Amino acid sequence: MSQHPPVPLGTFPTPVEPAPRLAAALGLGPDDLWVKRDDLTGLGGGGNKIRKLEWTVGAALAEGADTLVTTGAPQSNHARLTAAAGARLGLDVVLVLRGSPGTSHSGNLALDGLFGARLAWAGEVDQAGLDRAAADVCARLRAGGGRPAPIPFGGSGTLGARGYARCGAELREQLPGLRTAVVALGSGGTMAGLIAALGSGSVLGVDVGALADPAAAVAEFAAPLTQEAVTPERLRIRRDQVGAGYAALTGPVTQALRLAARTEGLVLDPTYTGRALAGLRAAVRDGDIRPGEKTVFVHTGGLPGLFGHPDAIAFAEEGARAFGE
Repeated sequence: MSQHPPVPLGTFPTPVEPAPRLAAALGLGPDDLWVKRDDLTGLGGGGNKIRKLEWTVGAALAEGADTLVTTGAPQSNHARLTAAAGARLGLDVVLVLRGSPGTSHSGNLALDGLFGARLAWAGEVDQAGLDRAAADVCARLRAGGGRPAPIPFGGSGTLGARGYARCGAELREQLPGLRTAVVALGSGGTMAGLIAALGSGSVLGVDVGALADPAAAVAEFAAPLTQEAVTPERLRIRRDQVGAGYAALTGPVTQALRLAARTEGLVLDPTYTGRALAGLRAAVRDGDIRPGEKTVFVHTGGLPGLFGHPDAIAFAEEGARAFGE
């Protein structure tokens, strides 16, 4: 594992805020629910990926890279923040994205362009195909005299997870007696880092459908960071919020988006944080999270993704009522 120091990119520690009206709507006590505002990490519109990029980009800089190459879906928050990190540090960025050009021009893609990233479209491929496309981009850059550094999908791996071990340490200080941290589970590094700091029994991950086997990824990334025996079977993961797939807007997610907005003025996104809150709501109904237990909802950001999701925008606009109705 790299021993290179992280490069400062974010504004930390992020605040923790009480959410009493949302807690009441979920069936929790007014002092039970808090929100860790990792949407307020600063750079490039904020979000959880900054904590990971501090480590992965720090290693790339130490190794003399002049270009960052990473992969993702067209509305990837990680891709957007990789582009922002490159802009701040004077590095070129190539984003290798699944799909074809012209399917979207808003949300994170707009910011990718604003930050000056170059896009390489890989077509309709699986993650292995996306990785091969990224390797081809790196080979072309090296052939032209460049020094590319591949940044893993979602910034996730044991190295990137160190950023969320630091977040977990912040939470221990900010919320003594914390019982459960609830977080969206995508590529796995965020949950892995929280487990390293808080323990596997204190982290509930809500699968968003980004990986076929997210539990295996979390266990792999977390194990080197903790003395605990981390195995997929020991993890607290809900897989009931994926619905029709990663990009699909589900009924529970629309309810969660509205609930957060109308109780706390809190804006979530349809892919990650919306699913995480829907999972928290289901966990309270099931008794996995109970009144009287201190719970934190980790807001991992992703607001630009809301504006890149036509179904979510249509749903949100329907909520505006004409004056006098």
